[in-house]
Amino acid sequence: MVSKLRQDIAAKGESGGGALGGLRMTKQRKLVYDVLLDERDHPTATEVYMRSKQRMSSISLATVYNCLETLSAAGLVKQVNVGRDASRYCPNLAQHAHFICVKCEQVLDIDLKNDKEVESVWELPEGARIDQLEVAMKGVCPDCNAAEKEVGGNG
Repeated sequence: MVSKLRQDIAAKGESGGGALGGLRMTKQRKLVYDVLLDERDHPTATEVYMRSKQRMSSISLATVYNCLETLSAAGLVKQVNVGRDASRYCPNLAQHAHFICVKCEQVLDIDLKNDKEVESVWELPEGARIDQLEVAMKGVCPDCNAAEKEVGGNG
């Protein structure tokens, strides 16, 4: 899946207009995009910066913010906002929701069952269409849930 995304970005960059709407895919933008693809854990801008800094010591936090803004505006990544928490970034462009663990704050992608169309899940007003979907669920992730059961089972 990750290699397919990297192939798509390369192909878009080589085609007319480029993947960034006419803007160049700079080394810094490519690095930030690669950081997002490598772990797919919905990092904050600060987390992206820390990971990017390990690979390019000269990159600044401001550059990372600018890269994230450009990649988001170009539609290559989604900015995920949950409540008042720091924005997170997601390279998964398929229709999906996010599950946020209230214990460890991990963010997981939740796909639609059986490859359903998102419009089939909601009772939309007649004639309406969905252009953007942002669904976030909060609960306890499988790891934290298992840990809770393990602690509860020992007492």
